[in-house]
Amino acid sequence: MAFETGASRLPDRDGLLRAIGFVLLVNVVGSVPGVLSSPDSAWFRALEKPAFYPPEIAFPVVWTALFTLLGVALWLVWRADGPGRRLALGLFVVQMVFNVAWTPVFFSAQELFAGLVVIVALWGLLVATIVAFRRVDRRAAALLVPYLLWVTFAAVLNVELWRLN
Repeated sequence: MAFETGASRLPDRDGLLRAIGFVLLVNVVGSVPGVLSSPDSAWFRALEKPAFYPPEIAFPVVWTALFTLLGVALWLVWRADGPGRRLALGLFVVQMVFNVAWTPVFFSAQELFAGLVVIVALWGLLVATIVAFRRVDRRAAALLVPYLLWVTFAAVLNVELWRLN
């Protein structure tokens, strides 16, 4: 049972636990590549970085916040009814595969250009996911916008790292 407040539904206890489960799931999936492929390698430390490269602490903080937003967005779409839900969920999974793939391509394989190819594909898939989410739940689509901004910034960083090195 959900509590009604105007046009939105607040989750009951089970719904809240499911939302937390989605947040945890996305954070775990998103963090696995970082555990397996370290940006703290000698190779990466030796790369010339652009002047706008953020401090190292920014990455885990930003990614945790973004993965939390993604988890909530995914939960909103998952619990929705109606057309477009399956497509939106499928696109989310595919874009997450590209998100997870970037780290090992870039850090483990040490392939700056291949990382750029992956992140450009991720960006396009993310835009498609936002469009699909918007058709199901506008709030869910809005929650993905900060992620799109960060992926755009990460793509610019990737371009500059490739260019400089």
